Amino acid sequence: MKFTLSWLKEHLDTTASVDEITEALTDLGLEVEGVEDPAARLKGFTLAKVVHAEQHPDADRLRVCRVQTDEGEKQIVCGAPNAREGITVVLCKPGDYVPGIDVTLSVGNIRGVESHGMMASERELELSDEHNGIIELPSGEVGDLFVDWLAANDPAKVDPVIEIAITPNRPDALGVRGIALDLAARGLGTMKPAKTAEIQGSYPCPQNVVIDESAAKDGCEVFAGRLIKGVKNGPSPEWLQTKLRAIGLRPISALVDVTNFFTYDRNRPLHVFDADKVKGDLRVHRAEGGESFTGLDEKVYTLAPGMVVISDDNGVESVGGIMGGLDTGCTNETVNVFLEAAVWDNVQIATTGRGLKINSDARYRNERGIDPAYNMQALDDATQMILDLCGGEPSEVVVAGTVPDVSRAYRLDTDRVQSLVGMDIPAETQRATLTVLGFVMEGDMAHVPSWRPDVLGEADLVEEVARIASLTKLEGKPMARAQAGVPQPILSPMQKREQIARRTAAALGYNECVTYSFVDAKSAALFSGGTDATMLANPISSEMSHMRPDLLAGLLQAAARNQARGFNDMALFEHGPVWAGGEPEDQGLQIAGLLVGRTGPKDVHGAARAVDVFDAKADAEAVLSAIGAPAKVQILRDGADWWHPGRHGRICLGPKKMLAVFGELHPKVLREMDVKGPAVAFTIWPAEIPLPRSASPTRPALAISDLQAVERDFAFVVDARVEALTLVNAAAGADKGLIESVRVFDEFVGGSLGEGRKSIAITVRLQPQDATLKEKDIEAVAAKIVEKVSKATGGELRG
Repeated sequence: MKFTLSWLKEHLDTTASVDEITEALTDLGLEVEGVEDPAARLKGFTLAKVVHAEQHPDADRLRVCRVQTDEGEKQIVCGAPNAREGITVVLCKPGDYVPGIDVTLSVGNIRGVESHGMMASERELELSDEHNGIIELPSGEVGDLFVDWLAANDPAKVDPVIEIAITPNRPDALGVRGIALDLAARGLGTMKPAKTAEIQGSYPCPQNVVIDESAAKDGCEVFAGRLIKGVKNGPSPEWLQTKLRAIGLRPISALVDVTNFFTYDRNRPLHVFDADKVKGDLRVHRAEGGESFTGLDEKVYTLAPGMVVISDDNGVESVGGIMGGLDTGCTNETVNVFLEAAVWDNVQIATTGRGLKINSDARYRNERGIDPAYNMQALDDATQMILDLCGGEPSEVVVAGTVPDVSRAYRLDTDRVQSLVGMDIPAETQRATLTVLGFVMEGDMAHVPSWRPDVLGEADLVEEVARIASLTKLEGKPMARAQAGVPQPILSPMQKREQIARRTAAALGYNECVTYSFVDAKSAALFSGGTDATMLANPISSEMSHMRPDLLAGLLQAAARNQARGFNDMALFEHGPVWAGGEPEDQGLQIAGLLVGRTGPKDVHGAARAVDVFDAKADAEAVLSAIGAPAKVQILRDGADWWHPGRHGRICLGPKKMLAVFGELHPKVLREMDVKGPAVAFTIWPAEIPLPRSASPTRPALAISDLQAVERDFAFVVDARVEALTLVNAAAGADKGLIESVRVFDEFVGGSLGEGRKSIAITVRLQPQDATLKEKDIEAVAAKIVEKVSKATGGELRG
């Protein structure tokens, strides 16, 4: 957003300097991106007077001039047709930089005649596009600075131009008056009354306007306009052209320049149709798709179904709120003009603008939001300017739709500035700030002005007060403690488990990965995913089309990339969400680790070995222990399809409560993911671990029995198909209070046992808690163990 200092002063009565204004704007949240000061470009040029001019001896179009300067009389060769004796000119000396031609002057020789500088035209000094002759000044003394002469006689040409960045939530600052309001609230001046007009049409408008029902909802709220007949279009006056040029706009004609003026002055896009080129009524409707029209930029656009357009009997004449059509555009021959002002749905504007790839000032403002309450007044104000510049006779206004009611009010709690922002601002100052910004105060209720769509709650009122007061005045202060002693913990149990798990995995030698939550459909399918329920509607790429069903998918992709770069041995882990479906309850949390290759580099002594299932089991158990999983768990089979069917295990609390799974990955999965094995992994579900029954900030007391533990060995002959785990679980269940652990220490197959039989030897550790075990107590427990194992396995105690 660009504006000039003089334009700002049309709305703001201020004596503040440019530096003060720019500093305040940035502090208010309207960040200044640049200041262009024309005076800085012109400060070296002085006034001079031509005392004699004669024809160049070797060139018909050149004249040799003797010019009186502040450094004496100089000879200058000039090709301007108006170079003549007696005129006061602008002198550019050798060594001066001329911005319009991007040249630093030096003493030259033109057709054999020496020239000491040049006499400048307006285009060469970037004052205008005029270059038919050199500048002739009606007054001025030789040696005076040209910039001083302009400041006294034509100040608009040395008017500083300020450019600010506008955040999407501040559409009001896309108009100069909105910027002035912020500065007035800061105290850099007072607002001048807005210039308004009241136009009474002298005849009914011959053209009607209609909004189709399909476009009335989420398309166009209100469409208003009037005919002005008998206008005389042409170049706009110099003051208006100067304003537009200063902010980078090219003056076109008086009618078009009026609409551009209101676009920047009041953030109010308007449009003018050549009424003689419009056939029938103007209708706002949605495009059926396939229609085409030529825009004012002379490009042909093809419309998609649903785009909101303005049509007459000839077809589409404009894309509503974005760009008018060339066929009904105003030219110097325009005599009758239809002036339009409308309120469009900002989402519709953004969607259509992106679809057609049109970036116009009208689209930029309409999609961010304009002041709907100003719609009808803007029509009168713009009509008055057209009458002043072009003459004509206005009709009555025709309206389709109704101006939307955006009135709303929120309670101003003056104490919330302290609690939300930490600033101490008096209540009366808060009220005064909001009043200057356009809010209407009724008791504690603040009625929001119609041009502030960003204010949507009580907290926004606090933000406005703090912003105007300046957040730079905030002082850092320690927060007061609510009470003495140890504060309540902030992290949830799951967050604490995440921290501990990550720290433990890193301590075990794993490197943490942070992968995308998206994977390709093929990789997702390997882990029971890749369904339509987890497909993204708008994926970043085809390789990120589905939400990941398991962390191992991303870890294996990371391993494959590392192996492709020569890193074959690695330990990776990740913590993050996974998705089993498309509903919120289908999201889960995992901790996964992956070991690939060998346990260390190649070694002459053979210390390094390939990673195996027990490495993954040990690491999974270490992480589970760190995050509070019970020590007594069961290891079961029947994991998911991506695990090796005979080399994995599920760590469970009972058959239905799975805490983790570990093991080798299926060779098919490694082949599909392009990972060279061996590869083992583990996956932990931290949410499945039961929370402690009593929460305490301290660790429980260490429970150590001072009674002698007893170990007994048993050997059972069982069927060769019986798993050792079945036997261990049966033995451990014989007396859960007394048996501390059960461990397999030997297995014998064949021999005297016969075909299909094996012997499994276990050590059972008994840890008494109340009294030393007597022989009869030990014998009783041993009998229970034999009974439990025999019943569970069908085996017998080996003699």
